[in-house]
Amino acid sequence: MSIDASTTMLADDISDTDSAFLGHPKGLGYIVFTEAWERFSFYGMQALLILYLSSYLLLPGTIDNVIAFSGFRAALESLFGPLSTQALATQLVGLYIGLVYFTPVLGGFIGDRYIGRTKAVIVGAILMAIGHFLMAIESAFLFALLFLILGSGFLKGNLTAQVGQLYKDGDQRRDSAYSIYTIAIIVGAFAAPLICGTLGEVFGWHYGFGVAGIGMVIGMIIYITGRRHLPPDTQSRADDKQVRALQPGDGKRIALILLLLAITALFWTAQTQVWNTYPIWVKGRVDREIFDLTIPVSWFQSIDTLAVLILAPVVLWLWKRQSNRNTEPSDLTKISIGFLVFGSACLALAYSEISDSSEKISLIYPVIFHLICSVGFLYASPTILSLVSRSAPQSVNSALVGCYYLAIFFGGIFSGWLGRFYEVMAPSSFWLMHGAIVASGGLLILILRGPLLNAFVKK
Repeated sequence: MSIDASTTMLADDISDTDSAFLGHPKGLGYIVFTEAWERFSFYGMQALLILYLSSYLLLPGTIDNVIAFSGFRAALESLFGPLSTQALATQLVGLYIGLVYFTPVLGGFIGDRYIGRTKAVIVGAILMAIGHFLMAIESAFLFALLFLILGSGFLKGNLTAQVGQLYKDGDQRRDSAYSIYTIAIIVGAFAAPLICGTLGEVFGWHYGFGVAGIGMVIGMIIYITGRRHLPPDTQSRADDKQVRALQPGDGKRIALILLLLAITALFWTAQTQVWNTYPIWVKGRVDREIFDLTIPVSWFQSIDTLAVLILAPVVLWLWKRQSNRNTEPSDLTKISIGFLVFGSACLALAYSEISDSSEKISLIYPVIFHLICSVGFLYASPTILSLVSRSAPQSVNSALVGCYYLAIFFGGIFSGWLGRFYEVMAPSSFWLMHGAIVASGGLLILILRGPLLNAFVKK
């Protein structure tokens, strides 16, 4: 699946004079607002999921009403061993997060080759809306997750690809278009826990899930309304593409890129824990009282997004200043720094448990955690994706970019498996373990920096 290839094929159908939306094609506006609402629904549901499972749905008496769950649990335990209620909750969330990032690889292929990206996005939106509303029906929980996973697979990659299709090759507006698109993601991710999370925690789980479903419906309506402004679909065939054969040395480069992506799974193991065991820790260990008000646990997910939004300009300014002085770190060094910084964020959580002798942990510690880990995320995640897409051989470029999301898949599942240890370890030891996991990834990159440079530096 290649955005650039599709853009070239559609060049005759794209107008470089369309600037109706902030100087960009009108279609970008429809895509951006669709994505904002889709992310609102996605993160709204995800902010509630671990709390919903661990404190309600999986409890005896309630879980008995979920269709086919006993067989599903038996299958899980055959893979991961016996699971307590809380361990089952974290494993489920880890599996869900992992699959949500695995299915876009398949959904993008289907949209690119068979049904077209527009139809794929609409199918995905419908499936996700059904999934969100099914979350309000306890007995249909497994079907709800299935619809959400499949829907995200169809929608996520295809909608992102359509941004690039709006522009001819060489159009300088494309980079800023993706920046606007990223802002839409951040806005949706920031608002979702505040609205869906509050409704779910304070008024009832089903209200939160229902509003997430409404958000997805709004996004779908926006997308369908603007359909005539979107890029036309062109299904590509293998024999239509002029694929360049692998060159001498590409095999070694591919192997080293895959090695880096395997190490990246260690980063995502800690990162996805923010949506998994971390809310359980916040609920049980953090003093959330401010002026007789109790801060909902889900709001901490908004703090995480807000920290990225605030610190991104600071990190970019720092890189620009370092570049002007010829001191900007290499991409591999940035990635390693990101891993180590994220590891230090986990150490901050461990320190809060060790240093704070009160019954509850001060609110300042999770705030510090989010500020630190957002810096680690900004150094690591975008740099990895950019590095892989730029360095991978052209004939397998899309496949290796897809492997970036497979790292999130494995990291999510591993984080779910690690969640079981929260019950048997001291919280400080649990977060020290995660700090060591992600920091070890940073150290591995430094150790292997020499060989990895052969993959990412063209001589």
